Amino acid sequence: MATWCKLSQTWGVLLGRICLATIFLQSGYDKVFNFGRTVKLMAAKGIPIPEILLVPVITILLAGGVMLLIGWKARWAALALIVFLIPATLVFHNYWTYPDAQFVNQFHHFFKNLAILGGLLLVLGMGSGGMSLDGNRH
Repeated sequence: MATWCKLSQTWGVLLGRICLATIFLQSGYDKVFNFGRTVKLMAAKGIPIPEILLVPVITILLAGGVMLLIGWKARWAALALIVFLIPATLVFHNYWTYPDAQFVNQFHHFFKNLAILGGLLLVLGMGSGGMSLDGNRH
């Protein structure tokens, strides 16, 4: 067991950061290439000036995703992504407001985001680990 723990402290943390980063990188990429559709979705949810606010959203998603991926200033990246993720989850995946046909899907998205939030909180608290540009610095 000690060997597995040692391996996971190095490789597990790296793989965890990669897994966390992919959802933010994919989401940012999707928003860049579907900008108009995303603006319409944001407007439908009552977000003011969505065509302007979408730019910092994309920046946070892509920059935060890359920072997590390479382990550079990962705690700051995690914090920025947490600040983004909480209101995004409450506004876009508020499953309790959806009709029955969409309830289960939004329920799962809400709790998926809750799990991602947990991973980000771990990075915020523990740092990026040894296989990173930050190394073991705290």
